[in-house]
Amino acid sequence: MSGIPAARYGERLVAARREAAAAGLDALCIGVGADLRYLTGYEAMPLERLTMLLVPAADAAPLTLIAPRLEATPARTCAAAQAGAVEVATWEETEDPMALVAARLGDALGRDAADLRAIAINDTLRASFVLGLQRVLPSASFVLASSVLRRLRMAKDRDEVALLRSAAHAADRVVLAIAAGPLVGRTEADVAREVRDRLLAEGHEHAEFWIVASGPNSASPHHDPGERVIQAGEPIVIDIGGTVGGYGSDITRTVWVTGGDDAKGPDDDFRRLYDVLQRAQAEATAAVRPGIACEAIDGVARGIITDAGFGPMFFHRTGHGIGLEGHEEPYLVAGNAEPMAAGHAFSVEPGIYLEGRFGARIEDIVVCGEAGPDTLNEATRDLLVVAG
Repeated sequence: MSGIPAARYGERLVAARREAAAAGLDALCIGVGADLRYLTGYEAMPLERLTMLLVPAADAAPLTLIAPRLEATPARTCAAAQAGAVEVATWEETEDPMALVAARLGDALGRDAADLRAIAINDTLRASFVLGLQRVLPSASFVLASSVLRRLRMAKDRDEVALLRSAAHAADRVVLAIAAGPLVGRTEADVAREVRDRLLAEGHEHAEFWIVASGPNSASPHHDPGERVIQAGEPIVIDIGGTVGGYGSDITRTVWVTGGDDAKGPDDDFRRLYDVLQRAQAEATAAVRPGIACEAIDGVARGIITDAGFGPMFFHRTGHGIGLEGHEEPYLVAGNAEPMAAGHAFSVEPGIYLEGRFGARIEDIVVCGEAGPDTLNEATRDLLVVAG
């Protein structure tokens, strides 16, 4: 994975083993997904054929990356394998890969696999693979690996933050280029296609989402861009993102298009709404510091919006974690009393939505630093009033 030193994967695996042992687990069994990428740097294809990393909790027990033979080359060239941190074992098309899992775990732990009691599996493991593990590890109880790996994955190191910052700056450039137009007379879908193209041109290896919500559609937070034609005298919520070096970007800015006619600028109602939103986003961001509860950040934004009379129009959480996944822990939402820690990376994105009329959202990616917030996005948070 670009930007993450190969040796770091060995460190992550050691830390994961330590966490598994502390949790009283026999092993981690990690299939395709973000956990596998985090621990090995391997972005495996999500096939019906089993790929699985085995991390026995016992000290010095060998770590194995199991892969179908036809995927042997990419598996052996992943960062963890290249660094010698894992051994790659392959299986043939006519073999039972679950039998290989059981054999490798039994050998690594010096016990019959049928006697293993506690296994953690990644949250997104296919049901067919979960059932296969239950078949070959009949005495084991299964828990989600997020309960073991969450603390490690939430605390981003300097290389992860650098990739998040690079992704954020690239997304800044894209959203400002889109806002510069042309917009009026184009469909939302057409603008969304331009977003995808620009994200890739700015260095994203994947464009993941491209919300372009105009007029009354701006009141729908996850609007799917369609054939509605953008008109002068209305807002557009633009929420875009993708990945750079595997790490995500996610930015939202709100634009008002005038068509070059000053009389079609934002009215007093919209300006008031936006002023409240901008203050809520700014003050929630400023409140970020180690030790503050995640729900308290949500409370800052929600309190400002509620006091202004828009409380019912802000109906989603204030933010979500970001890293190898677009949405991951920590979540900034009422009920999450977990304290912020240095290295936590997340969005701060309050929104106000008046159904049938219009809406607005402002979103930045923020990292909790030792002394306060480190806002990765740099694009202006002012309402972008443009000719379009």
